[in-house]
Amino acid sequence: MTGLVVCLAVLAATSVFGVLHRRRSGRVRVRGRDEGKRLGAAELGAELGERATLVQFSSAFCAPCRATRRVLGEVAGVVPGVTHIEIDAEAHLDLVRALDILKTPTVLVLDADGRVVRRAAGLPRKADVIAALGEAV
Repeated sequence: MTGLVVCLAVLAATSVFGVLHRRRSGRVRVRGRDEGKRLGAAELGAELGERATLVQFSSAFCAPCRATRRVLGEVAGVVPGVTHIEIDAEAHLDLVRALDILKTPTVLVLDADGRVVRRAAGLPRKADVIAALGEAV
């Protein structure tokens, strides 16, 4: 009987964790640790957008990274002055460490000056990215 109670408790705890993790994944939000961080063309390997830049950190075997690439490409194509830059996290470990990137895909929203204004870990929704761009300008 004790084993059944323990099993049910573990199942309940993992279910709660899974639901909370899924709700948080992909949300575009502000992080206090990003305040004041600034990136330029030298760090990114490409020019910044006129209005904003979407920086995506990806890895080679990341399935959500492909979907994120598609979403951010669509947003960059629709919103004028926005550029999408994809960075291979494995090839740029120094930048990954400096920006505290913990998983791929991670998307940073930069304003026109290269300051990090928003961040999303996981696959972001198109509407959330567009809303974050409105705040970046």
